[in-house]
Amino acid sequence: MDILLLVIGLILTLVGIAGAILPVIPGVPISWLGLLCLYLAPSLPFDWTFIIITGVVAITLYILDYIIPAMGTKRFGGSKAGAWGTTIGLIVGILAPIPFGILIGPFVGALLGELIFNQTEGSKALKAAFGSFIGFLASTFIKVFATLVYLGLFIYKVFMNWELFFS
Repeated sequence: MDILLLVIGLILTLVGIAGAILPVIPGVPISWLGLLCLYLAPSLPFDWTFIIITGVVAITLYILDYIIPAMGTKRFGGSKAGAWGTTIGLIVGILAPIPFGILIGPFVGALLGELIFNQTEGSKALKAAFGSFIGFLASTFIKVFATLVYLGLFIYKVFMNWELFFS
């Protein structure tokens, strides 16, 4: 049972890292589930404090993931159309076979959202698209960092308790 939970936990933490970049997968909560699986292994003593603190961090970052890009858009004068354009542009950028599509897509999506749907003039639309893009980058950076920290904690706990799992 220990090995099964260890493998499932590792898979969940790795999927969480992918989810930190892909908008359809809640990366940080999935990485946290990987830590939870690790602690559910019968050989490892359960640490409520660790699970609660990392869980609160995961929930907070999940909520902030929706707030930070909107803050970036609003701060630079953007609208909901720009924020939606960022998300749609990210999805198109991931699927499009162009280099750096994941970076170009959100910016172009926000710009098109502002120009077409909000009918913002050129310079204001460009500024709003830039704000939306900065919000997206900030949110993505925080999520990637958090999921990598969760992976590091996972690996650390496995190596510190190696003899419990493989004895």
